[in-house]
Parts: sequence; C-alpha cells; structure tokens
Amino acid sequence: MSNSNPKVAAVQMTTGPDVRANLQEAERLIRAAADAGAGLVVLPENFAFMGRRMQDVLRLREWDGDGRLQSFLSEAAARYGVWIVGGTIPLVADDAGRARAASLVFNGRGERVARYDKIHLFDVNIPGADEQYTESSTIEPGADIIVLDSPCGRLGVAVCYELRFPELFRHMLDSGVELLAVPAAFTAVTGKAHWETLVRARAIENLAYVVTAAQWGYHVNGRETYGNSMIVDPWGAVLARIPRGTGCICYPLERDSQASVRRSFPAIEHRRLKCR
Repeated sequence: MSNSNPKVAAVQMTTGPDVRANLQEAERLIRAAADAGAGLVVLPENFAFMGRRMQDVLRLREWDGDGRLQSFLSEAAARYGVWIVGGTIPLVADDAGRARAASLVFNGRGERVARYDKIHLFDVNIPGADEQYTESSTIEPGADIIVLDSPCGRLGVAVCYELRFPELFRHMLDSGVELLAVPAAFTAVTGKAHWETLVRARAIENLAYVVTAAQWGYHVNGRETYGNSMIVDPWGAVLARIPRGTGCICYPLERDSQASVRRSFPAIEHRRLKCR
C-alpha cells in the first residue's frame, strides 16, 4: 500500500422523500470529501430516500446489479476516484412484500466489490418516548457478515442499530477487520443516550477505527435523527465529528500507529471465549 495514512470521510445528511434532491446532496458531499483527499467515503443509512411511511421505500426496490441508486453509487465512485460505502438502499428481497437494506461498497473505478444486507432489524418501543419502530415489517434481514480489503485496510460494514451487537464485530475481528464503516439513522432519543458510548466502545474493544455516517434533524415523517457522525480511533478518541447539520468530515488513518497499539496492548490476542 503506497499510503500508510489514507483518509476516510463520513457524510451527514437530512434525507427526505425527493430522491433527486437527495442524490444531488449526496454527490455534493462526496465531491467535498474527495476534494479533501478522502480515499473512502461512507454515506448514511437511507441516504437516497426517507418517505412519510416506512412502506414508501418499497416502491424504490431495485434488482441486484441494476437500478438508479446503484448506478449513482457506481458513477460517483468512478467520477471522484473514491471508494464508497453506499449507506443503505432497498434491493429486492425473497419476500415480495419486503426489501433488503443493502449497503453496497464500490471501489474507485466504480466496480461493486461487496454487498452487506442489514442483519439486525430495529423493532423497538423507545423507553420514555412515544416512538415505535417495526423495521421488519418492510425489511427482510440479511445473514452474511462481510470483511474485505480496501485502501484503508480490512473493512467491515454494519448498519445503525447493529452497534448494539458486539458479537457481530467480534466475528469481523476474526476476519482481520481494521476499519468499521457504520451508516446510521439513530433516533434523537437513543442517540442522546447511547450513540457515542456505543461507537467508542466498538472502537476500543476491537482496537479498530470506526467511521459513522448519520442522518441528522427532522424528517417529513416526523422522525428526528441524532446526527453526530464521527471518526474514532482504535483507542476510542474522537478524531472528527459533525454534531449537527449536514456536511462531511475527513481524517487520515494512522495505520502504523494502529498496528503498534495492537502489538503493545494485545487485548485482542487475550480473548478466551469465541462466538459460535
């Protein structure tokens, strides 16, 4: 690898129901990240569309490998010469009444190199708030964990609610993960309570970089999302963040430093229990 300190970027958006406007905003922020020197850009969950009802997303379902949203990601990656972790987009599922929440990874030539389908679905009642979510009514869960080589190291992808499942990231660690990309749309209530704690914990326990790209603000469906997109280092330090508003952050990863920390503080090697 020619660059031992590649830059990564996180994009923060307030997505609405106008797909064209959302894609224009996403491209503007991808371009800004590329201009800042990023080699890998992470987009938020549902970056292309957030409708008035959860079911609205079903009309945007695309067949795997063909569709407007997939073409956008491929063309943007090639145009700006960056790797893109494409938030999530709805792909056709086995269940005709649901979609897969797919996070697609494209390289700097616009070639798709990975697909991750969100496994853990957000079916919850928010304690202390009049908010209920049943993601499984419209989303079919995936089953496969992904870790792949990227210009920024071994890359794993998880989505939003999955920050609450450390065993998922431990499985990635068994495949050598060094960088975690987490597209998200955390609620304002759960974000205030748990977001930063969860993000930093996943970084610390896996001695990995974590890049979170979040939705922020008020959406037309009445939902409020937390924002606070972050880039966190393997020691749990927040290197960059967007507390609120839209925009992007970009920061170099010190991969030699990460390797040194893993050698001198070998907590990963000290594990005695494995998930089965």
